Amino acid sequence: MAKSESDGGTRNVDICGPSHGVLAQVTVDIDSLTSSVESMMSQNLIMPDKVCIFKVPYILRRHREEAYTPNAFSIGPWHRNHPLMKYTEKVKLKYLKGLLRRRSASITLNELIKFTGGIENEARSCYAGPIDVGVEDFVRMLVIDGCFLIELFRKDHENQLREDDDPIFNMSCMLQYLYHDLILVENQIPWFVLEHLFRMTAEPGNATTLAQLALQFFRNIFSFHPPSIVPPYQGQKHLLDLLRNWLVLSSGEEEDGGTGWEPMPSVTNLVDAGIKLKVGKSSSILDIKFQNGFLEIPPLLIQETTEVIIRNLISHEQCSPKCTDRITSYAILLDNLINTTKDMETFTSSGIIDNWLNPDEATQFFNKLYQDAYLKKYYYLKLCQEVNRYCQRRFPRWRALLMSNYFGTPWAIVSLFAAATLLILTIVQTIFTIVK
Repeated sequence: MAKSESDGGTRNVDICGPSHGVLAQVTVDIDSLTSSVESMMSQNLIMPDKVCIFKVPYILRRHREEAYTPNAFSIGPWHRNHPLMKYTEKVKLKYLKGLLRRRSASITLNELIKFTGGIENEARSCYAGPIDVGVEDFVRMLVIDGCFLIELFRKDHENQLREDDDPIFNMSCMLQYLYHDLILVENQIPWFVLEHLFRMTAEPGNATTLAQLALQFFRNIFSFHPPSIVPPYQGQKHLLDLLRNWLVLSSGEEEDGGTGWEPMPSVTNLVDAGIKLKVGKSSSILDIKFQNGFLEIPPLLIQETTEVIIRNLISHEQCSPKCTDRITSYAILLDNLINTTKDMETFTSSGIIDNWLNPDEATQFFNKLYQDAYLKKYYYLKLCQEVNRYCQRRFPRWRALLMSNYFGTPWAIVSLFAAATLLILTIVQTIFTIVK
């Protein structure tokens, strides 16, 4: 409890305890405090449009901390001081040195640093939250990290660029670290920085784009290969955003998501209802279709890296104001379809899912991915409604039961044929007996 006395621009405040005895007296400068709050309100309180690299909110991070933390390679400012990241700084410097040695006739380190210094402020504004890194250290980081990524993608694309003592392509574990670390939402640098450095260090006459090289590097994340010709994506913010754009744009014309949510039966129940599974041919895992009783789903490889990228894509969608919930919707749909190990076996036997985890882990895979994620629009609402309407029809379910019970195995077919033949012969014999 507090009592106060005013004296001009200041006020004496008595701090009282539970028994109303005065514990202490403090002086509050009202004018100074008012001016301080007004100054705080005068600042830009709205997140700038350029912000595209976020720290994962605790409500999402708490479910699996390691899915959002790099193992070996720090890209950008937020994990650069972690002790484990220090060991790979020499690898990044070796790649920068190799790039400059190969392009020494057309570009110098001085030019790269000078140019990057000119866009330092714009690059810094892409990060949500304060960055405790000085201007020189920030520019140094952008040049080293950016050139490392560019050289990595070029060496992945052109084997002849790799030295005999290459520290990454001669060690499989280093590539596994990179497949994990480069897709983390907190471990990014702005795409426009990469694009500028890429153009400055490009070989004359080489038409291969940075997006093509990057997508080619991540070709093993899912169970299909990227197209040889990559559409000219526009507006990508960083590597993770490029991967998301690829998945979304490759899924065809984007339909408007519906507000609300409608559950879908598990895949086992769908098969019992007469729905047939079909492996989709689309280059995007998001391109799920239902037509004429066939549920078409593109193949998906489930491994440890799959969880990491989907979690980070969901986090990117949750934090980015203008990002649609396509990946979040995908995780929810697959969670509906997979409830038991039998559901997972149905998907693996049909060739839709290539599971590298144990059956129990794979069954719970999608259930854990989107915990505490908020869904603004559900992009499979129309598909769920169509599937549910089909399941309510009786004939497909009866046909499925007939096929399962009587045509499930060759012996069942033979037995049914023999029984039908015997029945026909019995009827014919009965008719002849009556006629005689």
